[in-house]
Amino acid sequence: MGSENRKGLVLAIVSSAFIGASFILKKKGLKRAASHGTRAGVGGYTYLFEPLWWVGLVTMIVGEIANFVAYIYAPAVLVTPLGALSIIVSAVLAHFLLSERLQKMAILGCVSCIVGSIVIVIHAPQDHTPNSMEEIWDLATQPVFLAYAAATVSAVLALILHFEPRYGQTNMLVYLGICSLMGSLTVMSIKAIGIAIKLTLEGISQIAYPQTWFFVTVAAICVITQLNYLNKALDTFNAAIVSPVYYVMFTTLTLVASIIMFKDWYGQDASSIVSEICGFIIVLSGTIILHATREQEQSNMQGSLKWFMSEDSMKGLEDEHLILINGSDYVEH
Repeated sequence: MGSENRKGLVLAIVSSAFIGASFILKKKGLKRAASHGTRAGVGGYTYLFEPLWWVGLVTMIVGEIANFVAYIYAPAVLVTPLGALSIIVSAVLAHFLLSERLQKMAILGCVSCIVGSIVIVIHAPQDHTPNSMEEIWDLATQPVFLAYAAATVSAVLALILHFEPRYGQTNMLVYLGICSLMGSLTVMSIKAIGIAIKLTLEGISQIAYPQTWFFVTVAAICVITQLNYLNKALDTFNAAIVSPVYYVMFTTLTLVASIIMFKDWYGQDASSIVSEICGFIIVLSGTIILHATREQEQSNMQGSLKWFMSEDSMKGLEDEHLILINGSDYVEH
């Protein structure tokens, strides 16, 4: 691994730690805000007055800055999958701070994420950094990438205008689909901005190029959209489920976008590409295990729900009444 990739690797790990913690801090902030105002999941913004939510936001910003710099030094196929480490941080903190228990299978999922990340790191390609904003613009205006960008924007508009009002509160894939699709464009814009900053600091100013400010605008719009719908997803659904599903969708779409725009696999042999894909599949498997574990836990909690009647409430009842326990067993009173 070259020195540039090593810098990107360290920054990506630091980023994952901060971002994973931010999920939990923001979740606790959203819970506190919901206790004395309208929930974010139904359009409320009382969380803006909750200090803990702002702590989570600052933590996420620090993580995103580290992630931003990581993309300058390393290709997206290395940096993005390492976001799986944020899932591990999030799951562990949720276990201790949100009472969302981490089961044995969830631990297996965490180990799978780590193993897959190691495989990806070992076989990661060297980054092919463009030498000017004009070169980046040529990459962004390739017909194939323009088609991807158009399809992404169309899908986001469909989700926001049609699906979100109807299914947003019952299906988290609506919120996370918006976040992930916009996220793939965010990463491409951020990488372009990062390269522009790096070139400018090296003495090759990129500020005068209108393309630089175009990428800044795109990144700002995408980040604001992501933040809004991610808040809704976190407030409406379990944080331990939102994190891995968001990671899977976001990572997959980002890798596709990066491979199309920046040609990350150009010059790599088939064995390295296959190894990276295998590593990525292992990481995805780990996140799916985490997801399945949380779903099973919720099902068990629902299945063990009991209805109790106090002695006082049962006084005066006539005839025999059946008290339902565990959904099937019963006793006579």
